[in-house]
Amino acid sequence: MFILFFGLLFWGYYHHKPNQQIAIHKESKIVKPSISAIEQDAAKIGLQKGNMAPDFQLANTDGRTIKLSDYRGEKVILNFWATWCPPCKTEMPYFEKFYENNKDKNVIVLAVNLTNLEKNKNNIQQFIHNNHLSFPVLLDSNGEVANLYQNVTIPTSFIIDPTGRIDQKLVGPIDTKTLETLLSKTN
Repeated sequence: MFILFFGLLFWGYYHHKPNQQIAIHKESKIVKPSISAIEQDAAKIGLQKGNMAPDFQLANTDGRTIKLSDYRGEKVILNFWATWCPPCKTEMPYFEKFYENNKDKNVIVLAVNLTNLEKNKNNIQQFIHNNHLSFPVLLDSNGEVANLYQNVTIPTSFIIDPTGRIDQKLVGPIDTKTLETLLSKTN
């Protein structure tokens, strides 16, 4: 009995040991990710070129809520501005001209007014009317979106490609020619 017991124990040990190694080997199988590390890095939400632009939602001047992600599939110019900012006043007619010439080409201008920094909220509607702005103007009433995009200087604009990734960041005023050149370089 004693010999039979040790014989079975010995046989069981060596018989199952290779199977255990196979099982361990199967469990440690390397599975290739569906997207590359470069694509994963680019898919990070952030403000660097290639990062996914942080999504947000704000009310426009009509009170309708608009989300940045509503414009996936289009090139987006996201501009931060205020009515009292001289360079912002200078660039708005250029944005309007650019928008009118390109709105049928899957390009949108979203102008985020830093409403929390406005002395008089009525100035916003007056500014829109006086400059005949037809693109969406969004109201950042508490400054959260400006903080999300780390805006220190205005005007600041982000060019966002149709996949929602940041292509470029521009600080300072922009004219129509610059807008056209920048958008032609964006996928």
